Amino acid sequence: MTAAPSPHVQRFVELRVDELRARLREALDLYVTAMRYPQGTAEQRAPMWLAHMMREGWRCVAALDDRGRLAGIAYGYRGAPGQWWHEQVRRGVTEQSGAAVADLWMSDYFELTELHVRPEIQGRGTGAELVARLVDGVPSAHVLLSTPEGPSRAWRLYRRLGFTDVLRHYRFAGDPRPFGVLGRVLPLEER
Repeated sequence: MTAAPSPHVQRFVELRVDELRARLREALDLYVTAMRYPQGTAEQRAPMWLAHMMREGWRCVAALDDRGRLAGIAYGYRGAPGQWWHEQVRRGVTEQSGAAVADLWMSDYFELTELHVRPEIQGRGTGAELVARLVDGVPSAHVLLSTPEGPSRAWRLYRRLGFTDVLRHYRFAGDPRPFGVLGRVLPLEER
C-alpha cells in the first residue's frame, strides 16, 4: 500500500478578520497539531485568537495547500502597553536588562503572535515565507516573538531570519515552560 503524497503549498494569501473567523476551527486544529498540544487546547485558545483579531495593526497570512486547506498560518499585531504579553515581557526584560533595553525593544514593535506550519511540510521554507509576508510593510521599528526554549526548527528559522535574544529562559505567568523572547529590526531583507 502506497501512502498518499502530502499536499504542498500552492499559494500564500492574506486573511481578513472575517476570513480567519470562518476558518478558525481549521486554524486552531493546525495550531494544536503543529505545537503538539493536547486535544481541548483549541477551545481554550479560540477566545484569545478572536480578541487578538480586534487589535490595532492585526494582520494574518496563510499558506494554502493544493486542496485549499491551511498548510501554515501566521498572525500578529502592534504591541502596546496594557496587553498581557507586552506587560509580561516588559517586566522580564526590565528585570534582566534594565528599563532602557525594555524601552528600546518595546516602544515600537509588531508582535508576531502565532506562526504554525503543518509538521509534514516544516523545514521547506513555508515558515520563513509566512514571516516575511506577515511583516512586509509593517511600520513598526521591531518585530518581537516568544517561543519555547530548546533546540527546534522554530529556533533555527528565527536565527536564519536574523532574530536575536531579547529575553531568555523567561517563564510566563501560568506556563511552567521557559521561553525565549526574540526580536529583530524591521524591515526584513529582501526575499
